[in-house]
Amino acid sequence: MLHALLAENYSFWLPEQASKVAPSMDALFNFILGINIFFSSLIMAGLIYFVIRYRHRGENRAHDPTAGHSTALELTWTIIPTLLTLVIFYYGFRGYLHASVMPPNAYEITADGKTWSWQFLYPNGHSDPELHLVNNKPCVFALQSDDVIHDLFIPAFRMKKDVVPGRFNRMWVEPTKAGTYDVYCAMYCGTNHSTMRAQCIVHNTQAEFDAWLARVSDWEKITPFVTEGKLLYSQNCAQCHSVDGSKIVGPTWKDMYASIVPLEGGKTVLADDAYVLESIEYPAAKIVSGFPNVMPSFKGHFPPNEIKAITWYMKSISGHVPRSAWERGLTVGDPSGAAKPAATQPVKSSLPATSPVTQPPAIPARSGGNPATQ
Repeated sequence: MLHALLAENYSFWLPEQASKVAPSMDALFNFILGINIFFSSLIMAGLIYFVIRYRHRGENRAHDPTAGHSTALELTWTIIPTLLTLVIFYYGFRGYLHASVMPPNAYEITADGKTWSWQFLYPNGHSDPELHLVNNKPCVFALQSDDVIHDLFIPAFRMKKDVVPGRFNRMWVEPTKAGTYDVYCAMYCGTNHSTMRAQCIVHNTQAEFDAWLARVSDWEKITPFVTEGKLLYSQNCAQCHSVDGSKIVGPTWKDMYASIVPLEGGKTVLADDAYVLESIEYPAAKIVSGFPNVMPSFKGHFPPNEIKAITWYMKSISGHVPRSAWERGLTVGDPSGAAKPAATQPVKSSLPATSPVTQPPAIPARSGGNPATQ
Protein backbone atom coordinates (compact mmCIF):
# COMPACT_ATOMS: atom_id res chain seq x y z
CA MET A 1 0.00 0.00 0.00
CA LEU A 2 2.86 2.40 0.79
CA HIS A 3 4.34 1.71 -2.66
CA ALA A 4 0.97 2.49 -4.25
CA LEU A 5 0.80 5.82 -2.41
CA LEU A 6 4.33 6.90 -3.33
CA ALA A 7 4.72 5.59 -6.89
CA GLU A 8 4.25 8.16 -9.64
CA ASN A 9 1.84 6.15 -11.80
CA TYR A 10 -0.22 4.68 -8.97
CA SER A 11 -3.33 5.99 -7.32
CA PHE A 12 -4.52 5.20 -3.79
CA TRP A 13 -6.49 2.18 -4.97
CA LEU A 14 -5.38 0.77 -8.33
CA PRO A 15 -2.66 1.54 -10.88
CA GLU A 16 -3.34 4.33 -13.34
CA GLN A 17 -5.78 3.45 -16.13
CA ALA A 18 -4.00 3.69 -19.47
CA SER A 19 -5.81 1.34 -21.88
CA LYS A 20 -9.19 1.00 -23.52
CA VAL A 21 -10.23 -2.03 -21.42
CA ALA A 22 -8.99 -0.70 -18.07
CA PRO A 23 -12.17 1.23 -17.04
CA SER A 24 -14.51 -1.74 -17.60
CA MET A 25 -12.16 -4.14 -15.81
CA ASP A 26 -11.85 -1.78 -12.85
CA ALA A 27 -15.63 -1.33 -12.70
CA LEU A 28 -16.16 -5.10 -12.52
CA PHE A 29 -13.39 -5.47 -9.93
CA ASN A 30 -14.90 -2.75 -7.74
CA PHE A 31 -18.37 -4.28 -8.09
CA ILE A 32 -17.13 -7.71 -6.93
CA LEU A 33 -15.10 -6.10 -4.15
CA GLY A 34 -18.15 -4.12 -3.00
CA ILE A 35 -20.26 -7.27 -2.84
CA ASN A 36 -17.58 -9.00 -0.79
CA ILE A 37 -17.27 -6.08 1.62
CA PHE A 38 -21.05 -5.80 2.06
CA PHE A 39 -21.71 -9.48 2.76
CA SER A 40 -18.56 -9.92 4.86
CA SER A 41 -19.62 -6.97 7.02
CA LEU A 42 -23.17 -8.35 7.25
CA ILE A 43 -21.95 -11.80 8.31
CA MET A 44 -19.51 -10.34 10.84
CA ALA A 45 -22.22 -8.08 12.33
CA GLY A 46 -24.59 -11.06 12.61
CA LEU A 47 -21.86 -13.16 14.22
CA ILE A 48 -21.14 -10.50 16.83
CA TYR A 49 -24.86 -10.05 17.52
CA PHE A 50 -25.48 -13.78 18.06
CA VAL A 51 -22.38 -14.16 20.24
CA ILE A 52 -23.69 -11.43 22.54
CA ARG A 53 -27.38 -12.29 22.31
CA TYR A 54 -26.99 -16.00 22.98
CA ARG A 55 -23.91 -16.00 25.21
CA HIS A 56 -23.79 -18.39 28.18
CA ARG A 57 -25.03 -16.62 31.32
CA GLY A 58 -24.45 -19.34 33.91
CA GLU A 59 -28.03 -19.77 35.12
CA ASN A 60 -30.44 -22.50 34.06
CA ARG A 61 -32.85 -21.20 31.48
CA ALA A 62 -35.35 -22.90 29.30
CA HIS A 63 -34.20 -23.22 25.70
CA ASP A 64 -35.94 -21.08 23.12
CA PRO A 65 -38.18 -22.96 20.69
CA THR A 66 -36.26 -24.58 17.84
CA ALA A 67 -36.47 -22.52 14.66
CA GLY A 68 -38.68 -23.97 11.98
CA HIS A 69 -38.45 -24.02 8.19
CA SER A 70 -38.65 -20.67 6.36
CA THR A 71 -39.24 -20.88 2.61
CA ALA A 72 -38.96 -17.10 2.23
CA LEU A 73 -35.52 -17.08 3.89
CA GLU A 74 -34.21 -19.93 1.73
CA LEU A 75 -35.48 -18.27 -1.45
CA THR A 76 -33.82 -15.01 -0.41
CA TRP A 77 -30.36 -16.48 0.12
CA THR A 78 -30.68 -18.49 -3.11
CA ILE A 79 -32.13 -15.91 -5.53
CA ILE A 80 -30.01 -12.92 -4.54
CA PRO A 81 -26.59 -14.69 -4.91
CA THR A 82 -27.78 -16.24 -8.19
CA LEU A 83 -28.69 -12.84 -9.63
CA LEU A 84 -25.40 -11.34 -8.50
CA THR A 85 -23.49 -14.25 -10.05
CA LEU A 86 -25.31 -13.78 -13.37
CA VAL A 87 -24.47 -10.07 -13.39
CA ILE A 88 -20.80 -10.83 -12.71
CA PHE A 89 -20.78 -13.51 -15.42
CA TYR A 90 -22.37 -11.21 -18.00
CA TYR A 91 -19.93 -8.34 -17.56
CA GLY A 92 -16.96 -10.67 -17.10
CA PHE A 93 -17.73 -12.65 -20.25
CA ARG A 94 -18.35 -9.49 -22.26
CA GLY A 95 -14.99 -8.11 -21.11
CA TYR A 96 -13.29 -11.42 -21.94
CA LEU A 97 -14.69 -11.40 -25.49
CA HIS A 98 -13.64 -7.80 -25.98
CA ALA A 99 -10.10 -8.59 -24.81
CA SER A 100 -9.90 -11.73 -26.97
CA VAL A 101 -11.00 -10.34 -30.35
CA MET A 102 -7.98 -8.83 -32.11
CA PRO A 103 -8.54 -5.59 -34.05
CA PRO A 104 -7.89 -6.17 -37.78
CA ASN A 105 -5.81 -2.98 -38.19
CA ALA A 106 -3.54 -3.49 -35.18
CA TYR A 107 0.23 -2.98 -35.19
CA GLU A 108 2.01 -6.26 -34.34
CA ILE A 109 5.02 -6.70 -32.03
CA THR A 110 6.65 -9.97 -30.97
CA ALA A 111 7.35 -10.14 -27.23
CA ASP A 112 10.13 -12.60 -26.44
CA GLY A 113 10.55 -13.73 -22.82
CA LYS A 114 13.94 -15.06 -21.78
CA THR A 115 15.44 -15.59 -18.34
CA TRP A 116 15.48 -12.85 -17.20
CA SER A 117 14.61 -10.11 -19.65
CA TRP A 118 12.05 -9.03 -22.24
CA GLN A 119 12.86 -8.34 -25.88
CA PHE A 120 10.39 -6.73 -28.29
CA LEU A 121 10.74 -7.29 -32.05
CA TYR A 122 9.23 -4.62 -34.31
CA PRO A 123 8.03 -5.17 -37.90
CA ASN A 124 11.11 -3.50 -39.40
CA GLY A 125 13.36 -6.09 -37.71
CA HIS A 126 14.56 -3.89 -34.84
CA SER A 127 14.75 -5.68 -31.48
CA ASP A 128 14.62 -3.63 -28.28
CA PRO A 129 14.25 -4.30 -24.53
CA GLU A 130 11.83 -1.38 -24.33
CA LEU A 131 8.23 -1.61 -25.50
CA HIS A 132 7.10 1.39 -27.55
CA LEU A 133 3.47 1.98 -28.54
CA VAL A 134 1.35 4.76 -30.04
CA ASN A 135 -1.45 6.40 -28.09
CA ASN A 136 -4.96 5.36 -29.22
CA LYS A 137 -3.58 2.81 -31.68
CA PRO A 138 -4.22 -0.92 -31.02
CA CYS A 139 -1.26 -3.28 -30.90
CA VAL A 140 -1.22 -7.09 -30.99
CA PHE A 141 1.50 -9.00 -29.14
CA ALA A 142 2.76 -12.36 -30.35
CA LEU A 143 4.13 -13.90 -27.15
CA GLN A 144 6.94 -16.45 -27.22
CA SER A 145 9.41 -17.90 -24.72
CA ASP A 146 12.84 -19.39 -25.33
CA ASP A 147 13.08 -21.31 -22.07
CA VAL A 148 10.43 -21.46 -19.29
CA ILE A 149 6.94 -20.07 -18.76
CA HIS A 150 6.84 -16.30 -18.30
CA ASP A 151 3.88 -13.91 -18.12
CA LEU A 152 3.70 -10.50 -19.78
CA PHE A 153 1.93 -8.14 -17.37
CA ILE A 154 1.37 -4.39 -17.80
CA PRO A 155 -0.63 -3.21 -14.75
CA ALA A 156 -1.65 0.15 -16.25
CA PHE A 157 -3.23 -1.67 -19.20
CA ARG A 158 -4.91 -4.35 -17.00
CA MET A 159 -3.57 -6.97 -19.41
CA LYS A 160 -1.51 -10.09 -18.74
CA LYS A 161 -0.98 -13.40 -20.49
CA ASP A 162 1.26 -16.43 -20.14
CA VAL A 163 4.28 -16.71 -22.42
CA VAL A 164 4.70 -20.46 -23.01
CA PRO A 165 7.68 -22.25 -24.63
CA GLY A 166 6.88 -23.93 -27.93
CA ARG A 167 3.75 -21.96 -28.71
CA PHE A 168 2.57 -18.45 -29.59
CA ASN A 169 0.01 -16.77 -27.35
CA ARG A 170 -1.53 -13.50 -28.46
CA MET A 171 -3.06 -10.51 -26.71
CA TRP A 172 -3.79 -6.93 -27.69
CA VAL A 173 -3.92 -3.52 -26.04
CA GLU A 174 -4.93 -0.03 -27.04
CA PRO A 175 -3.21 2.67 -24.94
CA THR A 176 -5.26 5.73 -24.05
CA LYS A 177 -2.64 7.87 -22.34
CA ALA A 178 0.91 8.75 -23.34
CA GLY A 179 3.56 8.06 -20.72
CA THR A 180 5.96 5.47 -19.32
CA TYR A 181 4.61 2.32 -17.66
CA ASP A 182 6.11 -0.71 -15.95
CA VAL A 183 6.24 -4.14 -17.59
CA TYR A 184 6.61 -7.23 -15.38
CA CYS A 185 6.84 -11.00 -15.53
CA ALA A 186 3.93 -12.30 -13.46
CA MET A 187 5.01 -15.97 -13.48
CA TYR A 188 7.84 -17.12 -11.22
CA CYS A 189 10.58 -18.12 -13.65
CA GLY A 190 13.69 -18.66 -11.57
CA THR A 191 16.33 -16.96 -9.44
CA ASN A 192 16.12 -13.46 -10.92
CA HIS A 193 12.39 -13.41 -11.64
CA SER A 194 12.00 -10.15 -9.69
CA THR A 195 14.44 -8.37 -12.01
CA MET A 196 12.58 -9.34 -15.19
CA ARG A 197 11.17 -5.87 -15.78
CA ALA A 198 10.95 -3.50 -18.72
CA GLN A 199 9.50 -0.12 -19.63
CA CYS A 200 6.57 0.60 -21.93
CA ILE A 201 6.72 4.04 -23.54
CA VAL A 202 3.50 5.26 -25.15
CA HIS A 203 4.12 8.00 -27.73
CA ASN A 204 1.64 10.79 -28.37
CA THR A 205 1.68 10.50 -32.15
CA GLN A 206 2.59 8.04 -34.90
CA ALA A 207 5.20 10.50 -36.15
CA GLU A 208 6.91 10.52 -32.76
CA PHE A 209 6.98 6.72 -32.70
CA ASP A 210 8.32 6.53 -36.27
CA ALA A 211 11.08 8.99 -35.42
CA TRP A 212 12.13 6.90 -32.40
CA LEU A 213 12.12 3.66 -34.39
CA ALA A 214 14.18 5.18 -37.21
CA ARG A 215 16.69 6.57 -34.70
CA VAL A 216 17.29 3.37 -32.73
CA SER A 217 17.25 1.16 -35.81
CA ASP A 218 20.28 3.05 -37.16
CA TRP A 219 22.06 3.84 -33.88
CA GLU A 220 25.56 3.58 -35.41
CA LYS A 221 25.16 7.07 -36.92
CA ILE A 222 24.65 8.78 -33.55
CA THR A 223 25.99 6.47 -30.82
CA PRO A 224 29.55 5.20 -30.17
CA PHE A 225 29.97 1.43 -29.95
CA VAL A 226 31.18 1.51 -26.33
CA THR A 227 28.21 3.63 -25.29
CA GLU A 228 25.76 1.36 -27.11
CA GLY A 229 27.42 -1.70 -25.59
CA LYS A 230 26.98 -0.28 -22.10
CA LEU A 231 23.31 0.38 -22.81
CA LEU A 232 22.82 -3.15 -24.14
CA TYR A 233 24.54 -4.52 -21.03
CA SER A 234 22.25 -2.58 -18.67
CA GLN A 235 19.14 -3.69 -20.54
CA ASN A 236 19.99 -7.34 -21.17
CA CYS A 237 22.92 -8.62 -19.11
CA ALA A 238 23.10 -6.73 -15.79
CA GLN A 239 20.76 -9.22 -14.08
CA CYS A 240 23.42 -11.94 -14.21
CA HIS A 241 26.81 -10.28 -14.83
CA SER A 242 28.39 -7.50 -12.79
CA VAL A 243 30.96 -4.96 -14.01
CA ASP A 244 32.47 -4.24 -10.58
CA GLY A 245 33.98 -7.66 -9.86
CA SER A 246 31.12 -8.96 -7.70
CA LYS A 247 29.75 -12.45 -8.27
CA ILE A 248 26.10 -12.78 -9.31
CA VAL A 249 24.62 -15.62 -11.36
CA GLY A 250 27.33 -15.45 -14.02
CA PRO A 251 30.97 -14.34 -14.06
CA THR A 252 31.76 -10.64 -13.82
CA TRP A 253 32.70 -8.72 -16.95
CA LYS A 254 35.26 -6.61 -15.10
CA ASP A 255 38.74 -7.42 -16.49
CA MET A 256 37.35 -10.42 -18.40
CA TYR A 257 38.21 -9.43 -21.95
CA ALA A 258 41.72 -10.56 -23.00
CA SER A 259 42.07 -12.61 -19.80
CA ILE A 260 42.54 -16.37 -19.47
CA VAL A 261 39.20 -17.79 -18.29
CA PRO A 262 39.23 -21.07 -16.31
CA LEU A 263 36.61 -23.58 -17.50
CA GLU A 264 34.95 -26.61 -15.98
CA GLY A 265 37.15 -29.67 -16.39
CA GLY A 266 40.41 -27.76 -15.87
CA LYS A 267 40.71 -26.21 -19.33
CA THR A 268 41.15 -22.51 -20.07
CA VAL A 269 40.21 -20.16 -22.90
CA LEU A 270 41.27 -16.70 -24.03
CA ALA A 271 38.38 -14.23 -23.71
CA ASP A 272 38.51 -12.66 -27.16
CA ASP A 273 35.88 -11.70 -29.76
CA ALA A 274 35.27 -15.32 -30.74
CA TYR A 275 34.76 -16.34 -27.11
CA VAL A 276 32.29 -13.49 -26.51
CA LEU A 277 30.28 -14.43 -29.62
CA GLU A 278 30.24 -18.12 -28.68
CA SER A 279 29.21 -17.32 -25.10
CA ILE A 280 26.27 -15.26 -26.36
CA GLU A 281 25.02 -17.74 -28.95
CA TYR A 282 26.13 -21.08 -27.43
CA PRO A 283 26.66 -20.45 -23.70
CA ALA A 284 26.75 -24.15 -22.82
CA ALA A 285 29.77 -24.77 -25.08
CA LYS A 286 32.24 -23.47 -22.47
CA ILE A 287 31.16 -23.24 -18.81
CA VAL A 288 33.24 -20.99 -16.57
CA SER A 289 34.53 -22.82 -13.52
CA GLY A 290 32.44 -22.21 -10.41
CA PHE A 291 29.30 -21.07 -12.24
CA PRO A 292 26.13 -23.05 -13.13
CA ASN A 293 25.10 -23.79 -16.69
CA VAL A 294 21.93 -21.67 -16.62
CA MET A 295 22.47 -19.02 -19.30
CA PRO A 296 20.03 -19.39 -22.23
CA SER A 297 21.16 -18.99 -25.82
CA PHE A 298 20.89 -15.49 -27.27
CA LYS A 299 21.44 -16.68 -30.84
CA GLY A 300 19.45 -14.38 -33.13
CA HIS A 301 18.73 -12.03 -30.22
CA PHE A 302 21.43 -9.49 -31.09
CA PRO A 303 22.35 -8.42 -34.64
CA PRO A 304 26.10 -8.47 -35.46
CA ASN A 305 26.61 -4.75 -34.80
CA GLU A 306 25.14 -5.06 -31.29
CA ILE A 307 27.36 -8.04 -30.48
CA LYS A 308 30.29 -5.93 -31.64
CA ALA A 309 29.11 -3.08 -29.38
CA ILE A 310 28.96 -5.42 -26.38
CA THR A 311 32.49 -6.63 -27.17
CA TRP A 312 33.83 -3.06 -27.32
CA TYR A 313 32.19 -2.24 -23.99
CA MET A 314 33.84 -5.32 -22.43
CA LYS A 315 37.19 -4.09 -23.76
CA SER A 316 36.61 -0.68 -22.15
CA ILE A 317 36.17 -2.18 -18.65
CA SER A 318 39.05 -4.64 -18.87
CA GLY A 319 42.40 -3.82 -17.30
CA HIS A 320 43.99 -6.23 -19.78
CA VAL A 321 43.19 -3.90 -22.70
CA PRO A 322 45.02 -0.54 -22.90
CA ARG A 323 42.97 2.52 -23.73
CA SER A 324 44.71 2.94 -27.06
CA ALA A 325 43.27 -0.42 -28.14
CA TRP A 326 39.62 0.44 -27.49
CA GLU A 327 39.25 4.25 -27.52
CA ARG A 328 38.12 4.10 -31.17
CA GLY A 329 34.90 2.67 -29.74
CA LEU A 330 34.20 6.08 -28.18
CA THR A 331 33.68 7.66 -31.60
CA VAL A 332 30.66 7.42 -33.87
CA GLY A 333 31.00 4.81 -36.58
CA ASP A 334 32.38 1.30 -36.86
CA PRO A 335 35.63 1.14 -34.82
CA SER A 336 37.13 -1.21 -37.39
CA GLY A 337 36.93 1.53 -40.04
CA ALA A 338 37.11 5.30 -40.27
CA ALA A 339 35.35 7.07 -37.42
CA LYS A 340 34.57 10.67 -36.57
CA PRO A 341 34.38 12.21 -33.08
CA ALA A 342 30.98 11.87 -31.42
CA ALA A 343 29.22 15.23 -31.39
CA THR A 344 26.91 14.18 -28.59
CA GLN A 345 29.62 12.63 -26.36
CA PRO A 346 33.04 14.29 -26.49
CA VAL A 347 35.86 12.29 -24.93
CA LYS A 348 37.64 14.12 -22.11
CA SER A 349 40.33 12.35 -20.12
CA SER A 350 43.54 13.31 -18.36
CA LEU A 351 44.77 9.72 -18.35
CA PRO A 352 47.78 8.71 -20.42
CA ALA A 353 47.05 6.99 -23.70
CA THR A 354 47.99 3.55 -22.39
CA SER A 355 46.05 3.72 -19.11
CA PRO A 356 43.15 1.29 -18.69
CA VAL A 357 39.82 3.00 -18.05
CA THR A 358 37.10 1.03 -16.36
CA GLN A 359 34.23 3.50 -16.77
CA PRO A 360 33.26 4.80 -20.23
CA PRO A 361 31.18 7.98 -20.63
CA ALA A 362 27.58 8.10 -19.43
CA ILE A 363 24.91 6.81 -21.77
CA PRO A 364 22.87 9.50 -23.57
CA ALA A 365 19.14 8.86 -23.29
CA ARG A 366 17.69 7.25 -26.42
CA SER A 367 14.06 7.29 -25.37
CA GLY A 368 11.65 8.10 -22.58
CA GLY A 369 12.53 4.97 -20.62
CA ASN A 370 13.70 4.60 -17.07
CA PRO A 371 16.73 6.86 -16.52
CA ALA A 372 18.12 4.33 -14.07
CA THR A 373 18.85 1.95 -16.92
CA GLN A 374 20.33 4.47 -19.29
